Amino acid sequence: MDFSQRLQQISANPDALTQIGRGLEREALRITPEGTLSAQPHPAGLGSALTNQWVTTDFAESLLEFITPVSRDVDNLLTQLSDIHQFTYSKLGEETLWPMSMPCFVGSEDDITLAQYGSSNNGRMKTLYRQGLKHRYGSIMQVISGVHFNFSFPDAFWDQLFGEQTAEARQAAVSDAYFGLIRNYYRFGWLIPYLFGASPALCGSFLDNSGSALNFEKVGCGTYFLPNATALRLSDLGYTNHEQSSLKIGFNSLEQYLKGLQRAIRTPSEEFAKIGVKVEGEYRQLNANVLQIENELYAPIRPKRVAQSGEKPSEALSRGGVEYIEVRSLDVNPFSPIGITEDQVRFLDLFLTWAVLSPSDPMDDAELACWRDNWNRVVLDGRNPDLQLKIGCNGERLSLQSWGLRVFAELGQVAEVMDQAAGSDHYQQTVARLKTWVENPDLTLSAQLLAQIKQQDGIGKVGKVLAASHADALKTRDYQFYAEQAFEQEAAASHAKQQQVEQSDTQSFDAFLEAYFDYLK
Repeated sequence: MDFSQRLQQISANPDALTQIGRGLEREALRITPEGTLSAQPHPAGLGSALTNQWVTTDFAESLLEFITPVSRDVDNLLTQLSDIHQFTYSKLGEETLWPMSMPCFVGSEDDITLAQYGSSNNGRMKTLYRQGLKHRYGSIMQVISGVHFNFSFPDAFWDQLFGEQTAEARQAAVSDAYFGLIRNYYRFGWLIPYLFGASPALCGSFLDNSGSALNFEKVGCGTYFLPNATALRLSDLGYTNHEQSSLKIGFNSLEQYLKGLQRAIRTPSEEFAKIGVKVEGEYRQLNANVLQIENELYAPIRPKRVAQSGEKPSEALSRGGVEYIEVRSLDVNPFSPIGITEDQVRFLDLFLTWAVLSPSDPMDDAELACWRDNWNRVVLDGRNPDLQLKIGCNGERLSLQSWGLRVFAELGQVAEVMDQAAGSDHYQQTVARLKTWVENPDLTLSAQLLAQIKQQDGIGKVGKVLAASHADALKTRDYQFYAEQAFEQEAAASHAKQQQVEQSDTQSFDAFLEAYFDYLK
């Protein structure tokens, strides 16, 4: 079946498209009123970073991460994220949240304190993992922020697509469909940094530590930019691991993906071995393999399954197949107090639905390299009106605008069906608005941000103004989904839960690590 036939097939059941599961994870650095990185520890009023379900930390003490539960309603999803931000601001004092993906001014690596999770073995392992990342890639690269979008189709969607199946056949069919989606994401997902990339410029303090050879232009006393860049966060300056480039992890099946992932966490790295694992009684990293643990794999999209207690991500996938996918290529939207907007969520709904319904042939390493080259062209030069993208590995090319409009024509069909199911026109409005961004690159987030940076003479000034504006908006709103008391109770309960975890440890840290990595032997 082709795309249109599949779309017609799922449109017969409104639940197939109105019961999509979504979750958001937004990262944000805490900054001082002067616009520099906060040196304060994670605020105690926010609870334990180890056990709080809504507010935690990512790489550093100053790098907050906000997590929503799964929601079937777009408005509820964004309201939940707004409430979490609102509560967080009530505990920040004079601090605000840096509104961009690329970090604010950071004097040196030593200004970044690794996230601390207490004295439990699990908590110490989380910090040691970050210690390894620091030694491998440097701390400044690790405080780049992003927004992750978790997405799953409901059972009704698969029922319409596949009909009646045994549980075993359904599990395999769903995993295959998600991997088809992932392959199409690599083929066409450059639309996401084109539209929503918001890191066309960066602070010179970051560039000093990157050793980049890109031909940057300068504005103000220390802001560097590329004229047509969209998402420098996704370039070689950001989340890359050159050791991983040789892994060749494939996306043609769950089995191929898991095999590649297992190889990565078992492959020793000569470069990382030079760091040492335990030197003079002090751990420097979890191990010297290409990946310390599976989470270290940098990818713009990941297949996922909720893990059971004590289960590793790949074990969960192997047990139950793909349950949802995690989109990881979204920059923080600097113009939204919560880092993402309704249009962005609805576009991702449309794009991911289109990607799973569209034909998706197997992809070899050479083809994957072609698509990665397209992504790189878009993140570095995406607003160049003359930019040409590959449409295969045979040398044929098409302008970004022409190709983007072809995709939008089919996204419009998905929008009609999704609006019909929901009894609204929200998705069609999103398509109409964002189509103009394809036609006019000056409307994209990166263009809007770069214009402000040039106008205000630097990224620091823009960041401080936006941060203050977002703080005011979040502090003056009313809670709309959660009650403030729910956050206070969760914060208190998370501190108690961390204490319980710490008191229940019976192994030494050395023995704990040995048991955890027993599967590598």
